[in-house]
Amino acid sequence: MDRDQVAAVLDEAEKALEKGETKLGPSGFWKAVGAAKRDPALVEEFGGRFATIDRTAFEKWAFFSVPSGIGTLLAVVWTIVGFGLILWAYSLDQPANGLVLLVGTAITLVTTHGLAHMVVGRLFGMRFTSWFVGSLRRPQPGVKVDYATYLRTPAKQRAWMHASGAVLTKLIPFFALGPALVMEAPWWTTALLVLLGVGQIVTDIVWSTKASDWKKYRRELSFAERR
Repeated sequence: MDRDQVAAVLDEAEKALEKGETKLGPSGFWKAVGAAKRDPALVEEFGGRFATIDRTAFEKWAFFSVPSGIGTLLAVVWTIVGFGLILWAYSLDQPANGLVLLVGTAITLVTTHGLAHMVVGRLFGMRFTSWFVGSLRRPQPGVKVDYATYLRTPAKQRAWMHASGAVLTKLIPFFALGPALVMEAPWWTTALLVLLGVGQIVTDIVWSTKASDWKKYRRELSFAERR
């Protein structure tokens, strides 16, 4: 796709959004994005338009969103709450210590996923505009990247930004096994943590390579290999 074709696709995407469309695929937008990832000159010329179109579509389909600063503050606060519950569990007897440990682990698992994306992305020069929930069927909080800075970031770094949240999410249940053993939590606490950790890995193998973080990781690595 050459420069003029990309410009035409962006025109079509903008018109579609003005008509109330929320999906960018039919306009050829994502094919144009792929062309830009292969040609830095297209990113320099059209990066701002890519970002505006992507953000406008996001605002139409996201179930709920808050600005990046507010969302990050809430995520950090809830992460502290999660760690606080884990620490509190040490002072409790069975079975309360196991229950509180599981709740703290669950909170930490949910909040740190997006934080990992954000920390790694910022280290690589990406900016983030929002925290959001995409739909009630998938209530996991996510972070919305500014697409102009995303496209200007090297493909391998984009790939690791996508992988960071998935990697941390898989590790947290196994990290929680240490506290569970030290505080002598009930056996079912350890069993549930192992089940959660293994279950997430199996889910990734079966599903996430076809969607979500690992699909995006593989996609961006493919662009890195072409350079």
